[in-house]
Amino acid sequence: MASRAGRARRHALIRGIAALALALAAASVEAGSLLPRGCDRPVDVTAAQQDRLLRFAAVVREALAASGNSAALIARSGTDLSRFGIRYSHAAVALGEGLDTPWAVRQLYYACAEDRPRLFDQGLAGFVLGSDDADLGFVSLLLLPPEAASALARAALDRQLALGLLNARYSANAYPFSTSYQNCNQWVVELLAASVTGSAARSDAQAWLRTEGYAPEPVRVSPWLMLAGRFVPWLHFHDHPLEQLDAGLVQTSLPASLEAFALQRWPKARRIELCHGRLGIVQREGGAPLAAGCVPQPGDRVTSLR
Repeated sequence: MASRAGRARRHALIRGIAALALALAAASVEAGSLLPRGCDRPVDVTAAQQDRLLRFAAVVREALAASGNSAALIARSGTDLSRFGIRYSHAAVALGEGLDTPWAVRQLYYACAEDRPRLFDQGLAGFVLGSDDADLGFVSLLLLPPEAASALARAALDRQLALGLLNARYSANAYPFSTSYQNCNQWVVELLAASVTGSAARSDAQAWLRTEGYAPEPVRVSPWLMLAGRFVPWLHFHDHPLEQLDAGLVQTSLPASLEAFALQRWPKARRIELCHGRLGIVQREGGAPLAAGCVPQPGDRVTSLR
């Protein structure tokens, strides 16, 4: 019979894994700045922090406006997942026009109170303010070639098409080649597929993505993570291949996999990464990812926030 101390350790481990799963799932649950922040806790922002975030949003908007594109893929850091090697958790489509303000974003978020996903339009300031860390945040912009960007803008603004791709059931770790569930990043990559194929069917989008080589890098997880599905209503595993789960792998759409696919298909696409931290706003086009902590390196553009 297991000792009391052994049982306590196992129970603590289960609680810890469940909490970890909640953090992972919360990173994909997005809501507007004027709405409750999905299923995760609200983040208090001081007046000084809000001022810095608004100034950061203005720099992001300037980068988008200077691109000359009508749309861009945009991603932001949210819940800190750096211990898993993941910087960005949430992707959306930024649109130069067609929404309430220039360069607002159209995105999927999970409405916890309604237990359903929805499409939500949000200004850049609200998008940036949605991060858990008001003092350190990253934003990635992927600027497709003009023709591809225009097609993406048309698809995103076509409400019948955009809503046709929205699945009624949400899972933060949705398998990318199943129509059972969908997460926020999966909706974006399927919209990207629809902008090429013109089809509003999720099955057509996924078939095209698979044919074109879309293959999100699986994330290695502890088998204890599977237990979290019993506690978290927006975390599911039965849509995943058993052989992957048995190997401790979970394959799901993340901003990094979306960007990698887009860069593979459109090699001339431009990637701009921006961050804000204690040393100001750092901006870099192309090259290696920005340094952790938003520490500028030679060649980076730095904007003071003092």
